[in-house]
Amino acid sequence: MASSSRHGARARSRARRLALQGLYQWQLSAAQPDDIIGQFRAAQGTRDTDMEYFEELVRGVITNADRLSAAFSPHLDRPLMQLDPVERAICLLAAYELSERVDVPYRVVLNEAVELAKKFGAEDSHKHINAVLDRTAAGLRATEHPQGTAGV
Repeated sequence: MASSSRHGARARSRARRLALQGLYQWQLSAAQPDDIIGQFRAAQGTRDTDMEYFEELVRGVITNADRLSAAFSPHLDRPLMQLDPVERAICLLAAYELSERVDVPYRVVLNEAVELAKKFGAEDSHKHINAVLDRTAAGLRATEHPQGTAGV
């Protein structure tokens, strides 16, 4: 059982990585979710990826981008549009999971976001991402987060 749940976790991590790449593309080109999803489905290297989760993330983030941005923007140290597109995509992705996927523990959401920032973000961006999302989680997951709404 543990190996299948680890495989599921790896498949979801890959889905998040692809979603990040798709969201980056969306920010630069304003492509529609179905176009982005189609491009990634046609690409090689998606065999061990939870593609259903990938599709949910891409559609959910793009559809709810304004609401998701409003959830984490108050915790930024600069205006939202000055945030690097990779960091913005990571924050949008994590805010979606925090608000819509309560089945995923907030610590998992934060850890996955930090790992994406380490891999794809600027040097030390993971520290900023972690701080912003921890405060965001305190508001969106008040019952789960140790600081509740006090950290907001």
